[in-house]
Amino acid sequence: MNVIHTYGMEVTMCLGPSMLPTFNHRGDVVLMERVSVLVDGVENGDVVISRSPANPKHTVCKRVLGRQGDHIEVPTAGNFGGSLRVKVPKGHLWLQGDNKDNSTDSRDYGPVPYALLKGKVFAKVWPPAEAGWVRNERWRSVPVGDTGMGVTRRPAG
Repeated sequence: MNVIHTYGMEVTMCLGPSMLPTFNHRGDVVLMERVSVLVDGVENGDVVISRSPANPKHTVCKRVLGRQGDHIEVPTAGNFGGSLRVKVPKGHLWLQGDNKDNSTDSRDYGPVPYALLKGKVFAKVWPPAEAGWVRNERWRSVPVGDTGMGVTRRPAG
């Protein structure tokens, strides 16, 4: 059981308003797999569980909007308009909640070191009426220059 928990998968909870509407603010029980983190298989659009950079005793459930080398532009929270342009540094990810107006995420604490990732969420198991796969929503990352948030890949080489 320890090997499965350490290197395989874990049952955990995503709690709070930051991932609305993907997850309920009262909390959803989810399945998280660790293999993707171990083999660098986390992609833009995936939902991940990470240790909080602001408080390592806590975990956060967020969506990956940028990987190392990505140049991203994300709208700032609230109704003030504006955007933030960032190049995600080597060994880091840009994490953001689906509920951009009520999420403490990379806009607050910056790019998150890949080493803080615990795993990738792949299924919601509770509540039963909402059980199912948690999809990669790559559409949340569109090319810079389009309206809204954007991501472009840094050219290879």
